[in-house]
Amino acid sequence: MTLTGRGHGVGVTAPARPRAPGRVVLGSVAAGMLLAVLWSYELVDHVIGDNVAKTLLGHDAKATAIGGTVAGLVFAFVSGLAGTFTACNIAMAAAVGPMSQAGGADATRAGLRGLLRPVGWLTAGMVAVSAVYGFVGVLLGDRLPQLSTDLVGRLPVRLIQSMVVFGVIGLVFVYLGLAALGTLPDPFAHRPATRVVVLGALVGGFLIGRPYPLFDKLFHWTVDSGNPFYGAGAFVLQSLGNIAIVAALFALLIVLTRGRFIHWLAATPARTAAVTGALLITLGVFMVVYWDVRLPAMFDYGWFPTMPYNIR
Repeated sequence: MTLTGRGHGVGVTAPARPRAPGRVVLGSVAAGMLLAVLWSYELVDHVIGDNVAKTLLGHDAKATAIGGTVAGLVFAFVSGLAGTFTACNIAMAAAVGPMSQAGGADATRAGLRGLLRPVGWLTAGMVAVSAVYGFVGVLLGDRLPQLSTDLVGRLPVRLIQSMVVFGVIGLVFVYLGLAALGTLPDPFAHRPATRVVVLGALVGGFLIGRPYPLFDKLFHWTVDSGNPFYGAGAFVLQSLGNIAIVAALFALLIVLTRGRFIHWLAATPARTAAVTGALLITLGVFMVVYWDVRLPAMFDYGWFPTMPYNIR
C-alpha cells in the first residue's frame, strides 16, 4: 500500500510484492509471538497507564469518583492518553506509515500535509465505531458481557468477550498484512482510503474488547449516566486520546528527519508493502496469541510460557 498526496484525498500506486515475502511473513509471525511472551500488562496498564492518568488528572484515577459530565469527558480523553502505549498503536503505525513521498526543500511540510490525510481517514473509521458502541453500550448496560462479573468456569465473562473480539480483529490484521505483501487478494488494492478507514474502525473496535481498568471505570460511568450521547462522546474521546501521542510522534519524526523518513519509506512500493505487511502481521499474531492462548493459560486453560515479571 502506498498512500500518496496526489489526486483526491488519498491516491494510490500499484502495490509491489517484496522480493522475499515468505521471510517477511516468518519474521513477523516470530516477532508477534515473541511480543506475546514478553508483553507485561502490569507495566503497560498499571505502571505506565495509571501513573500517566494520575499525573494528568492530579488524583488517583482509579480511586476517585468521576464527578459530573465535564469531569467524565476529561477522564475519557486522559484515560485514552494513558493507554497510548498499548499494542493497538502498531495498527496506527501501519496506517499512517506509508504516506506521501516528500522530497526537496519542502519535504518536511509535504510530509506533515501527507500525515493529515491518513490520520483523518483513520480517525473517521475509529470515531464511527467508538461513537456507535458508546451509544449502544449505554442502552444495553449490564446486559453486555464486557460489564459482567460472572464466570464461565474460571474465566470471567468479560474476558471471554475480549478473547473473541481481539481474536477476530487479530485475524483481520493478519489477512490485511498478507494482502499488503501480495500473498492474498487485496480487497483494497484500488481503494487505499477505504483501507485506512477500515484500519481505523478496527482500532475503534478495540473498545469492544478492552478490559483496561480505567476504560472499565469510564464504561460504568457512562452507563450510570443513562445518556447514550454521553456514552458516544466519551468513547470517541477515549479513542482520540489513545492515538493523539502517536500522531504527534509521527509528526515529530517527520520534522526531525526533515521529511527524509517518509521519502525513504515511500521510495519504492515494495519497501512500503514490506513495512506495512510486517507491522500488520506482527500485531495480528500478537493479538491472537496473547488473547486466545496466553490469556486462557493464565486461568489454567492450557499452557503458555510466563516471564518472571508476569507471574500472577
